Amino acid sequence: MTPSSPMPAEPVAGSATMPIPFIDLKAQQARIRPAIDRAIARVLEHGQYIMGPEVLELERRLQSSTGAAHAISCASGTDALMMAMMAKEVGPGQAVLCPAFTYTATPESLVLLGGTPVFVDVEHDSFNISVATLEGGLHAARKAGLRPVGIIGVDLFGQPAGYAALNDFADAHGLWVLADAAQSFGAECAGRRVGTLAEMTVTSFFPAKPLGCYGDGGAIFTEDAELAAVLRSIRSHGRGADKYDVIRHGINGRLDTIQAAVLIEKLSIFEDEIERRQVIAARYSDKLANVAVIPSVPPTRRSVWAQYTLRVDAAKRTTIQAMLKARGIPTEIYYPRPLHHQPAYQPFPVADGGLPISETLAQEVLSLPMHPYLDEATQDLIIGALAVALRT
Repeated sequence: MTPSSPMPAEPVAGSATMPIPFIDLKAQQARIRPAIDRAIARVLEHGQYIMGPEVLELERRLQSSTGAAHAISCASGTDALMMAMMAKEVGPGQAVLCPAFTYTATPESLVLLGGTPVFVDVEHDSFNISVATLEGGLHAARKAGLRPVGIIGVDLFGQPAGYAALNDFADAHGLWVLADAAQSFGAECAGRRVGTLAEMTVTSFFPAKPLGCYGDGGAIFTEDAELAAVLRSIRSHGRGADKYDVIRHGINGRLDTIQAAVLIEKLSIFEDEIERRQVIAARYSDKLANVAVIPSVPPTRRSVWAQYTLRVDAAKRTTIQAMLKARGIPTEIYYPRPLHHQPAYQPFPVADGGLPISETLAQEVLSLPMHPYLDEATQDLIIGALAVALRT
């Protein structure tokens, strides 16, 4: 650069040279990097990379955070689902009700074990499983010659499903309930934390989740000591007293010690991050309520806002996304096609009456950047650009 050359302008968030991150893991890492480095160094020093002391310490802290009696860490949220289904001995001829408006990880463990997902609809306002469609799901399962055994409630976008009603329905029909809390760890319902709202709760520590590690990770929560013992056995190839005592079929589902060390440090700031998410979500809702259909959270529930998801005019969604992208603002669509329309799941039963809400939401939902480090100036840029796009 010659002395007469002008200094380059500093990139502005939301410009073509510096897109806004959808989830800003770098800002979080900058906050805790020294602690993370020390935690990883301790693991490298003791060398117990599988089931090292940090794994047990993480499980103790997860129990304390949720109030659950037992926390069983594992290698991923998908492994958590698989282990839960194995503990319930899901197999051929059995049906489990689950929403179609979710990711494939929810039902795929059923299919891999020979069970059958029966897809039910969700609620317009919460995006979570609709109790009103469960009877239709039971009927569809029985028409297909299947025996219904359970329900998977999915806590979409950070808000717990209505587990009081789900548990009542399950009790009345002899079913179990599994909470798929991959997106809702840290959330609450009626003063109780996720992890204690169903017989079993599974979660994911995928990096983009509200509590995420630097790879894959997951956990299962339960109040049942016998069930917890079965899950720990399944996690380690079905072991009994030692690794050569095999008492059941299992998987290699153990959480790496380094990931446990990372999660311990992230847990130390997690409550603060939840509070920050509340402020950011409230600000989005306050400023967007007059231009879009904003997410709804009942007063008895507290979301952790894994995503901030609006509903927009289906005919305009592609245009809106393109306009925001041109300003360096990323958006996501969770989920563009409900599971019962996916080729892999089309053979499976659907609740009587169909799934019209899932099909409508798939055309309308649009998620905005959401993370604890979203500053007001950047959020205002997003809100302003979205308002313009919605009016176009």
